[in-house]
Amino acid sequence: MSRVPPDLPPAILGACFAAAERAYPREACGLLSGPKGRGVIDEVRVCDNDQDRLHGLDPVEFARDGRTAFRLRYVDVCWLLASRTTDRPTQIVFHSHVDVGADFSMEDRDAALSFGEPDVLLDQLVIDATRAGVRGAALYRFAAGEFVRIAEYDASGQKRSVG
Repeated sequence: MSRVPPDLPPAILGACFAAAERAYPREACGLLSGPKGRGVIDEVRVCDNDQDRLHGLDPVEFARDGRTAFRLRYVDVCWLLASRTTDRPTQIVFHSHVDVGADFSMEDRDAALSFGEPDVLLDQLVIDATRAGVRGAALYRFAAGEFVRIAEYDASGQKRSVG
């Protein structure tokens, strides 16, 4: 059974975009949720990017800092996992890319997968953040062993056609 494609209203995207602009020049991150099985997103949980703290503690293990990576804090991972058994599960993880566009990178792929499969089946929203502001975003879904772009949004949060 395939999952219902999520509806990301401009107001929800606006909250994500604002988080990306506040975090710049660091990556923002967060979780998007809504009613189970309906493909509706109506809640944004902006999270703290823990990557800089981890990089400071162990720059060998965590070679990248918050400008080029994000890591959810433990409390946010626990919240995400607990939400999966509720009637309002987390459906999307979002993060921004700083000055490099909204492509789903190999680092993003590696972080989202364990042994080639997602631990939790979540869509991934990547926001294109620059010094001048957000230029848009792209939504990715894991299908047939890869993350594929299923939607694109402009800087005002309006959906564009993909492809």
